[in-house]
Amino acid sequence: MYHKTDDMQISLEWFRTFKTIYETGSLTVSARALYISQPGVSLHLNSLESYVGYKLFDRAARKMVPTERAKVLYNYILEAVNKLELAEEHFHKSSETNKSTISVGMCLETFQFTLEQYISTLPFNVIIKFGEYTEMQEDLDKGLLDLIITPQKGNQQNLEYKAFSKERIILVGGAKQDSKEFEKLIKAKKFAEAAQWLKQQIWYSSAGDVENLRKFWHMNFNTHPDFKPNYIVPNKCSIVRCLSEGKGFAIIPDFLCRNELKAGKVKEVWQGTNVMENTLYFGKRKKTMYTEEIKLIESLFEKEA
Repeated sequence: MYHKTDDMQISLEWFRTFKTIYETGSLTVSARALYISQPGVSLHLNSLESYVGYKLFDRAARKMVPTERAKVLYNYILEAVNKLELAEEHFHKSSETNKSTISVGMCLETFQFTLEQYISTLPFNVIIKFGEYTEMQEDLDKGLLDLIITPQKGNQQNLEYKAFSKERIILVGGAKQDSKEFEKLIKAKKFAEAAQWLKQQIWYSSAGDVENLRKFWHMNFNTHPDFKPNYIVPNKCSIVRCLSEGKGFAIIPDFLCRNELKAGKVKEVWQGTNVMENTLYFGKRKKTMYTEEIKLIESLFEKEA
């Protein structure tokens, strides 16, 4: 919940964090109590200090010492914050109409092909955030996200990762694409000629998907893909739709075109001599109040894996 001012917004979570720091005298202990990371606690405190316009704690050795103004603020908000925490606990446990809210980070395509079909059946509210994986890890560590689906593991001590699936990156073509010449060159192990032939064809890519193309090309042709795709479309789902029953090539994860491959709308041309696979992980904080909700979302992804 936010209260609007002329130049910024104040979050009631800042007051909860401030109260916890005041009572524990420690950022580390506060982080454990609030189930968020220490950087997240510091972010809340810094934001509140910026809002009120003065320092609330003196940072002594292993101790957060409240200033005189902090003591006044603490006494002023204590009763209100305690009542809000009691209300939150009561309604979270007993009210059917006041659902918990889970924030989940993943890429757009993962959402569309996996979780989207189940959203309306979930017994809690869900906020989906799309973005870069490193940004998602930071938001998870700060407590802004509760779960992320990622092919990359971070090194934050507050987070844990569990592998649940693999995606294979493959070369696909439209159903009408003639790839016999390419297949003949690959069979003869003429990889340089095969790469040159591919460069002359129609290619699809998305703005955020150049990394898969670069890695696949380097792993299998030992060179950089020194050509530009003909068509840059919004996302990988658009690539599959554009290729369906047409011509052209793309490097994409196999799960994104699973149905189109079965229907014959696109075809798998080559997995590569060196198969490229990404492991997908569930990323979450080691301590969370949404254990059951997260388990349910994880089970849906495991079902579709």
